Amino acid sequence: MKLVFATNNKHKLEEMRAILGGKVELLSLAEIDCHDDIPETADTLEGNALIKARYIFEKYGLSCFADDTGLEVDALDGAPGVYSARYAGENNDSEANIDKLLQNLTGKNCRTAQFRTVIALILNGEERLFDGIVRGSISEQRRGACGFGYDPVFVPEGYTESFAEMSAEQKNSISHRSRAAAALNSYLETL
Repeated sequence: MKLVFATNNKHKLEEMRAILGGKVELLSLAEIDCHDDIPETADTLEGNALIKARYIFEKYGLSCFADDTGLEVDALDGAPGVYSARYAGENNDSEANIDKLLQNLTGKNCRTAQFRTVIALILNGEERLFDGIVRGSISEQRRGACGFGYDPVFVPEGYTESFAEMSAEQKNSISHRSRAAAALNSYLETL
């Protein structure tokens, strides 16, 4: 089965290819010659994932899926949430996003949070949503050099290492994206 993953994020593409493990031939946007900047204008993760998947399906007629991921921090009423990538501005600057997050958590005792990924699948015109969540907490400083985004400050429940201190294999085995991908994969296996 061939599916387009509607992302320009190389890290997400590599991670999803590793998670799906070759059961699906995963095509990138570049591989279908799509270089468009697909807007993410919804105010929910579900909405943004659907916007991206619908864009690819309507323009290219290909079965596809898209995801949107947000870091939801309890002490910040779920922020940055749907705005995680642009938390510190439109430049999608991970370092600036982390700086702003740590600044906004200064003096707060509650540092619990969750990463949540929503995957929107459009397969032969039929839409389905899959959700993946991993609970954890925000460390007081960056730790580790692996991963991307907020990985250096997110410590999943039951672990002492941040996502950025884990190997890609370890992170992929417990991550929000892997949980959403597992739900997607389970559905695809029923077809």
